[in-house]
Amino acid sequence: MGVPAFFRWLSRKYPSIIVNSVEEKPKECNGIKIPVDTSKPNPNEVEFDNLYLDMNGIIHPCTHPEDKPAPKNEDEMMVAIFEYIDRLFNIVRPRRLLYMAIDGVAPRAKMNQQRSRRFRASKEGVEGAEEKQRIRQEILAKGGFLPPEEVKERFDSNCITPGTEFMDNLAKCLRYYIADRLNNDPGWKNLTVILSDASAPGEGEHKIMDYIRRQRAQPNHDPNTHHCLCGADADLIMLGLATHEPNFTIIREEFKPNKPKPCGLCNQFGHEVKDCQGLPREKQGEHDQFADCPPGCEQEFIFIRLSVLREYLEKELTMASLPFTFDIERSVDDWVFMCFFVGNDFLPHLPSLEIREGAIDRLVGIYKNVVHKTGGYLTESGYVNLQRVQMIMLAVGEVEDSIFKKRKDDEENFRRRQKEKRKRMKRDQPSFIPGGQFSPQALGRGNRSSPQAISNPRQTAYEMRMQDKQNSTPSSSPNTSFTSDGTPSPAGGIKRKAEDSDSEPEPEDNIRLWESGWKQRYYKNKFDVDVSDEKFRRKVVQSYVEGLCWVLRYYYQGCASWKWYYPFHYAPFASDFEGIADLPSDFEKGTKPFRPLEQLMGVFPAASGNFLPPTWRKLMTDPESSIIDFYPEDFAIDLNGKKFAWQGVALLPFVDERRLRAALEEVYPDLTPDENRRNSLGGDVMFVGKHHLLCDFVLELYKSSSTEQMDIPAELCHGIQGKLTLNENAVLPDQTVESPVPLLRDLTQNSAISINFKDPQFQEDFVFKAVVLPGAKKPAPVLKPGDWEKTNNNGRPWRPQLGFNRDRRPVHLDQSAFRTLGHAMSRERGQSGSGVYSNAAPLGAYQGNPYRPLLGGQPQIPKLLSNLRPQESWRGPTPLFQQPPQRYERNSGAAPLISWNRMLQSQGAAFQQNQYQGLGGPMNYPHRPDDRMDRGRQGYGPGRPYPLPPPSGRYNWN
Repeated sequence: MGVPAFFRWLSRKYPSIIVNSVEEKPKECNGIKIPVDTSKPNPNEVEFDNLYLDMNGIIHPCTHPEDKPAPKNEDEMMVAIFEYIDRLFNIVRPRRLLYMAIDGVAPRAKMNQQRSRRFRASKEGVEGAEEKQRIRQEILAKGGFLPPEEVKERFDSNCITPGTEFMDNLAKCLRYYIADRLNNDPGWKNLTVILSDASAPGEGEHKIMDYIRRQRAQPNHDPNTHHCLCGADADLIMLGLATHEPNFTIIREEFKPNKPKPCGLCNQFGHEVKDCQGLPREKQGEHDQFADCPPGCEQEFIFIRLSVLREYLEKELTMASLPFTFDIERSVDDWVFMCFFVGNDFLPHLPSLEIREGAIDRLVGIYKNVVHKTGGYLTESGYVNLQRVQMIMLAVGEVEDSIFKKRKDDEENFRRRQKEKRKRMKRDQPSFIPGGQFSPQALGRGNRSSPQAISNPRQTAYEMRMQDKQNSTPSSSPNTSFTSDGTPSPAGGIKRKAEDSDSEPEPEDNIRLWESGWKQRYYKNKFDVDVSDEKFRRKVVQSYVEGLCWVLRYYYQGCASWKWYYPFHYAPFASDFEGIADLPSDFEKGTKPFRPLEQLMGVFPAASGNFLPPTWRKLMTDPESSIIDFYPEDFAIDLNGKKFAWQGVALLPFVDERRLRAALEEVYPDLTPDENRRNSLGGDVMFVGKHHLLCDFVLELYKSSSTEQMDIPAELCHGIQGKLTLNENAVLPDQTVESPVPLLRDLTQNSAISINFKDPQFQEDFVFKAVVLPGAKKPAPVLKPGDWEKTNNNGRPWRPQLGFNRDRRPVHLDQSAFRTLGHAMSRERGQSGSGVYSNAAPLGAYQGNPYRPLLGGQPQIPKLLSNLRPQESWRGPTPLFQQPPQRYERNSGAAPLISWNRMLQSQGAAFQQNQYQGLGGPMNYPHRPDDRMDRGRQGYGPGRPYPLPPPSGRYNWN
């Protein structure tokens, strides 16, 4: 969604919607990695039914990560994608459905944004490569050290677009991955998997929403299904609210600002390419074990609970004395609609509404004041009441002038504060900082390299004194100016250079929205028309209103038109929304999406033409081409009042669909059979394993070779309904599934099966009702009375609920626990000035249920140390049962814990030895311990059969 700051604003305003995920890490015994058993209960204390993956949010960070070295080739990229999905599956552990959706051909309205992004990426890539080469030559000329350039082709992320060979190969790899997991992972045993690859038209998240809408309209749908959607786009929050499902959660990577990124020249952390000095890389750790690994590089995941967001919105949107019945569901739909005005993927945001300036709060305030006059809600099931929207927009237009003036005042105040801050830092900085061996070094965990011993201190001190003497010029007066060669200037002072001034250069602003006449200047500069041209302004407003109706319909009903798009780069003012109540809001019916290669021609720059057939590519570069104007080599970027180029507007020409299709008719006969296949539109594929109830039904369809569409028996597939047809390249039982990745083995004993799947179909004018379904149970409330009223609790904010369990109580330590801590910490750490527990996490940080229910009727066990991230819950020394045994003496107080280490290692060896030998577990997997979290606690349970300790002589205690 086109609001980069939306999630940050939302999480700060409604903090209880965020829950940090609990992730169980694979264990390692004797160098052998033991996978996590995802068939066990979810450690987050919540069970999810369906997991939906917006795959493009996974593909991009796996193919060209920003915070670690990129994969060397396409095979490593595919393995990275598999591992990412495994990690998400381990956290969420869906029990019914896994839906993977890759972006297919997008509607025309979205293609304009895709075109802008890809042209920008191509331009920035070329400019970045040139800048790196220039800096490299400068550093080498000065005698700096840089690693040799890698001779490899730069990965063009534009290939992550439907129709390319990369996306075709990705679909093959994902089919292999799904078959492998259905055969070998117990957590996938009863799972239904649907893959919607890039050949199926539609954006990934909207294909997911379309599936949910159509299943909700079926009589067998469970209204209490718990959905979990993975993706980082802010519009997923809107889409989740638009479903009106009571249990909807979003999982995404936790946003951490200022993450360290390696330099593109020297691959070291701590500076950017422009600041690289070509210094040799220092050894990170005693054996360089931390090389190319910044601290905390692995991203963690968070949950966004939309049920809690609905609680917040209900408190904020509830209005008294309404002339109509208050309905929270309709109010939430209106809130979603108003968020479109501050930005989305299909329309530019209004000039007066900025998310960072509290635009949504302003809109909500105006909405609550005006809704008494409107006589009803703004929207209903994705359809807009334009007469009521006009009242809201004109109310915003009345305060536009004051918004622009306040924005200017805020910018000047911020600039003044920054200037004072720079002066203060310049005044307070020391005049001389020692370097070399005497340079100050930071202490703490971030500095892994220990300071080196000082060698020849007298010589080093002498060099420092001489350097200080050269830098200081006491003989010259403060007002003396110097020429470029360092001699005093005889003609008095010279003007200070611009780079030495305290003020930063600001982009030129010809609009000056804070001065009178701003509307005339805006239309003249942005649209090259006079403000008195009422007909043109009307056309801009009409197109924008059509866009608002199209976007809301897209969110609630599906794509209303594949051809419609907003034909301008800029938005009108809110005060221009006069007389919109009579504007038409219908769209052309029966429109069809582009074909994949046609979309590539519409969104790719000429620099990415290598992904297209040769004759198609020629249309991008040949000066005689009839569509050569669609592919400018350079283009302007209008900052539009912003400071950075990525925030500006790329002034690219819009693609004329008729001219594009006419030009492509001449080159269509040149396509090869493989290119024709990649250029065709496909559909979804369903996968099930041999233990799934639907497996035998699908197998019978293949045996009968039926060409008719068959309805899915809802009772065999968790209530999922749709049509099944045979797949030409199906995954079938007892047939080898070849691995498209050479690093991975073929599946020679396959038992999974795949078949084409099609969602339930409805009439074109069918309206999906935006209501809560009958039988849906409202989740237990999470918010406390003071979560919204900031004046309660003596002015202190309430702490948000931690985790999904609302009955979780803070843990406490009893006397035996303190004695255990004393034994564990005094041995290695000693008595420090800050106390025995100075290196342990503060006790208040532990949140959790001290008595956690175990499976199989086992007794309750105190959970002494736990927080939201159990894998990091111990911040101090390593617990005794995880430390190497040779650190302890035979008669030390830790002797009882040594048996833990023996037991864990012997269990790990036994598990690996019998992993695929049918120990009676599901799918011939071995039995795992029945607890949920830390398997190190299983020794407390009475009556469990533990393996015997290893034979004597295995450990050397001396």
